Amino acid sequence: MEPELAMKKVRVTFYPNNEAVEAERGKSLLEIAKEAGIFIASICGGDGICGRCRVIIKGGEVEAAPTTLLTREEIQRGYALACQTKVLGDVEVLIPPESRAEGAQILIDEDAQRFRALYAASEEETLFRHDPLVKKLYLELPQPTLQDNLADQERLFREIRRYIPAPQPIQMGLKVLQSLPRILRESGWKVTVTLGRRGGTTEVIQVEPGDRAGQNYGLAVDVGTSTVVAHLVDLSTSRTIDAEACYNSQMPFGEEVTRRIIYAEREGLKPLNEAIIGDINNLISALILRNRAELSDVTALCCAGNTTMLHFLLGLDPTRIRKSPYIPAAAAPPPVRAAEVGIKINPRGLLYVMPIIGSWVGGDTTAGILATGLYQTKRLTMFIDIGTNGEIVLGNRDWLLTCSTSAGPAFEGSGVKCGMKASRGAIERIELSPDGYLRYKTIGDAKPKGLCGSGLIDAVAGLFAAGYIDRSGKLLPDSSPRIRERDGQLEFLLVPAGRTETGREIVITQPDIENLLRAKAAIFAGAKILLKSMGLEFKDIEQLLIAGGFGNYLDREKAIMIGLIPDIPLERIRFVGNTSIIGAKMALLSEEAYARAHEISKSVTYYDLITYPYYYDEFISAKFLPHTDLGLFPTVAKRLGLEARV
Repeated sequence: MEPELAMKKVRVTFYPNNEAVEAERGKSLLEIAKEAGIFIASICGGDGICGRCRVIIKGGEVEAAPTTLLTREEIQRGYALACQTKVLGDVEVLIPPESRAEGAQILIDEDAQRFRALYAASEEETLFRHDPLVKKLYLELPQPTLQDNLADQERLFREIRRYIPAPQPIQMGLKVLQSLPRILRESGWKVTVTLGRRGGTTEVIQVEPGDRAGQNYGLAVDVGTSTVVAHLVDLSTSRTIDAEACYNSQMPFGEEVTRRIIYAEREGLKPLNEAIIGDINNLISALILRNRAELSDVTALCCAGNTTMLHFLLGLDPTRIRKSPYIPAAAAPPPVRAAEVGIKINPRGLLYVMPIIGSWVGGDTTAGILATGLYQTKRLTMFIDIGTNGEIVLGNRDWLLTCSTSAGPAFEGSGVKCGMKASRGAIERIELSPDGYLRYKTIGDAKPKGLCGSGLIDAVAGLFAAGYIDRSGKLLPDSSPRIRERDGQLEFLLVPAGRTETGREIVITQPDIENLLRAKAAIFAGAKILLKSMGLEFKDIEQLLIAGGFGNYLDREKAIMIGLIPDIPLERIRFVGNTSIIGAKMALLSEEAYARAHEISKSVTYYDLITYPYYYDEFISAKFLPHTDLGLFPTVAKRLGLEARV
């Protein structure tokens, strides 16, 4: 392409946003949308291998690269992949529902409630003294006299030490010190000091006139790969005031963290850092406005997330996490000014992050161990956080072992032809009887748009139980009239086009089933290897804790049927919610809990599955339904009469 032509400006109009933007001729539609802040789904980060960034060209001049990810029928209807379509002139583009984050509001409304987590994540009694990392203290100082002539700073420090149980060094920034003499005298020596825990010292963050001890707020934040959740907390009372959630704006750079790391290597870290900081600031703004609080009264936030997400948050180079010997920049970053990374709270407010355990086991797992009390239970416990990366912890108060498995995005509804996030219109429940009768339930009871992770698990379990797929997950064409061949591959019709919101059929394809089997196999293989490394078996597990928002909507029997979780008595399996944010909130509200989190991160043994010589064998064995070894799934074998088929 001629350089002078590439610099020409074109006009691109995106629908249904009805937003027109100017862009350079020759850029891809995905790049243009990203620069304009318009969301188009993309798992692969723009490499043209996932097929998720489907758009419809309504008119204009474009150049689309050939792709096998669209059918002939779809291409005739104007479908194209945004990442593989260059703009050559003015263009009108429709982003269909399956390619946009439509329903984000329902995610905010419903997930904010489901992640509020006002229940205990642990059956064990886990009590920490209310002692927030940042606290406000109202003081009435004695005025100086000739007999008591301490300097203003030392006078304040003396009074503070009356209320701090352990003798700690106290420090104060120059800006605070410069205003101290005036504030003390204008307030009649009645002031409120904000104190922050920074390592082994206590910092005077600010000094305010009068009694403002009750106006002190903090935020616990779960920095998830797909979703960011924030809780507004009253630090003076421990009360959770409100919650908010949004999709992670880094998704256009790749839905898996490895893809995002690769993007950072190629294009730089800044866009990923700005995206997550922008999400957190938007959540803070919404919470503050809705609750009529003052931003200056938000003095702290504590964030939990996987290792890579915390690197993006802090602007740390993540590139060595994915390269041998897999070394993160820091395991326990110290508290920093939130303003240093661009988070908009009190200008001197502090940002804390939960310490990580290893390159692929992050602060969200540390938070989960803290929240569930796993570190203090007598019972042999397995903890599984099911997501794009499945983190697994095994042990009890005597020892803890952990690993991470790369499950992929299938549980998030991605990498699936009709998959979508768990938002309005997503099919989250499916019942399929052997005679072919199918029932489903959607989020928000809306017309179906696609299939989310829990619905996908239900579908595959139903297909298996009904005999429509074999143990390798292959669709059996003669078993049901719903099974057909399209574009050279088999698929199962779930919802006809006339009953969907999009006017497109919702199907589950052979590759969809294979994606789910790979994801579940990765998690099960990791769990089995942890047990085997300790000379244990699944029957030895006394309690199985399933974490994450996805886990709340998992059908235990169907998860066992496909071999995602072990075949143990259902009463031993418990859902514990979003333990990432529960643990972050516990640390935010108690110095003791924050210190315990650091002890946990250092004491847990990180088991790298790459070092296990037979991991691939375990993974392949787990790709069958429910597993090649039916002895591991006796109740499934008995229910489906599989003993005779071994």
